[in-house]
Amino acid sequence: MHFKTIIEPFRIKTVEPIRQTTRAEREAALQKAGYNLFLLKAEDVLIDLLTDSGTGAMSSNQWAGMMQGDESYAGARSFYKFETAVREITSLKHVIPTHQGRAAERILFGAALKPGDIVPNNTHFDTTRANIEYRQAAGLDIPVAEAHQPQLDHPFKGNIDLDRLEQTIIDNPGKVPLAMITVTNNSGGGQPVSMANIRAASEICHRHGVPLFLDSCRFAENAWFIKTREEGYADKTPLAIAQEMFSYVDGATMSAKKDGMANIGGFLALNDDALAAQCKTMLILTEGFPTYGGLAGYDLEAIAVGLHEVLEEDYLRYRIRSVAYLGDKLTAAGIPIVQPPGGHAIYIDAKGMLPHIPPNEYPAWALSLVLYLEGGIRSVEIGSVMFGLQPDGSEKPSAMELVRLAFPRRMYTQSHVDYLAEVLLYVNSLKNRVRGVKIVESPNVLRHFSAILEPAHSKLIMD
Repeated sequence: MHFKTIIEPFRIKTVEPIRQTTRAEREAALQKAGYNLFLLKAEDVLIDLLTDSGTGAMSSNQWAGMMQGDESYAGARSFYKFETAVREITSLKHVIPTHQGRAAERILFGAALKPGDIVPNNTHFDTTRANIEYRQAAGLDIPVAEAHQPQLDHPFKGNIDLDRLEQTIIDNPGKVPLAMITVTNNSGGGQPVSMANIRAASEICHRHGVPLFLDSCRFAENAWFIKTREEGYADKTPLAIAQEMFSYVDGATMSAKKDGMANIGGFLALNDDALAAQCKTMLILTEGFPTYGGLAGYDLEAIAVGLHEVLEEDYLRYRIRSVAYLGDKLTAAGIPIVQPPGGHAIYIDAKGMLPHIPPNEYPAWALSLVLYLEGGIRSVEIGSVMFGLQPDGSEKPSAMELVRLAFPRRMYTQSHVDYLAEVLLYVNSLKNRVRGVKIVESPNVLRHFSAILEPAHSKLIMD
């Protein structure tokens, strides 16, 4: 018989208690945190969907591998296991470990960019854009038009706009030192990029002598979407699909805290010898020797195992279906989300859900606060707080106002998801009473991490 229920492809051997809180306790916690969910104590959160970065549960094989960690400063055995795992998937020549993805971005852009340069991408995420702008260059987002239509059901809304990519290169000779594609497209709703799009972008870039890089944090999830949605890939393994994706690019940045299935770590991988030499010099200056790059040997071991486990079909089927399960419940209840559901997260369309809140009162941020207040759920805003502040200090509303519910890997069960759906449906019943917020103080870069806010109209939820 063919059974329809997709169960967790693992058994639970260790559990961690989570603390229940009252609504009054959560209200006090929000006030103390300056209405910024990043500033909450984790012990005050019931279900933590702030990020899927480094928050998942590691497997017994990963823990066993960590016991074999070689902590030698140079030439550690654990590095070569890590390097072998990365090369098996990417086939890229130089593998440079870093403590996380933003370090790989900083090192790459520090070596490759100069003031006035332009880096096109389907959509840059927050640290990627910040590291580009720190070099006084510009991160240009050029997703396909479908990406800006949250309710449109399109299989590859993460695609980069190929015509705009080529025109950007032509119009800016000598100012596009590299192009990027983020898989999956996190800021665009966790949407995948097709193999055809990656291949075509590669042809455009190479025709004009521009190297193409993957921001490959969620490469395995992207591979699964290609397998299930793109013609000609149904019979291919996720590993084979991932290998083809990387075959079209000249380098990659990676936060191994996502599809590396580890709590910390990342890498920069590339083929260019001269650029790699520059990057390794910068690595030694700021991260560590090239065979540990700011990581302990046991971290390298955990990533080497995780890069294999993330490509297991049973895991990917369960992972993607768990997210879609919540998406189905919300869609049935009329809650607007980015369609189709992404690989690692559900993105609620706060602009569609709370049309009465103007952009300058940050509807997505307000909605994320209400989810915590009413149900102890921590999410993250991907909207005008995160992306509205421009390099010149001006404000520009984000194209979309999204609340991301990012699922840690192998951590929560279906009952947690059912509770989450119940909270969301309850908040939806209050939506007409939700009001916006205002920023009281904030830094001039990556302000969402530490900004202080308060309700714009005395209360988050009006009586």
